[in-house]
Amino acid sequence: MNAAYTDVPLVRNEDKRRFEIEIDGQFAFIDYKEMHKDIALVHTETDPELAGKGAAAAVVEKTLHYLDDHNIILHPYCPYVFGFIKRNPEWKRIVSPKFDGYEKL
Repeated sequence: MNAAYTDVPLVRNEDKRRFEIEIDGQFAFIDYKEMHKDIALVHTETDPELAGKGAAAAVVEKTLHYLDDHNIILHPYCPYVFGFIKRNPEWKRIVSPKFDGYEKL
């Protein structure tokens, strides 16, 4: 994670159903859907001002830590999150074995 984002807090915005970080009034976020006791991460996005600055990777990593800390099982439908986990296989431990692409991680 870019060191500039280390102290930026992750917010679970339940009204918008997304995990988000805010940097100078701009957001990087991941939309989620709750699936019983599991969570599906479905879309990662950053405001244009944050594009290419590592904010998407930071919100993904912070969200994975949150899920791990809260014992929430993940379904990584978002291609960006899926790719992040594929590049960082230590995170596969929080992915549901029932997730359709589990074997490809």
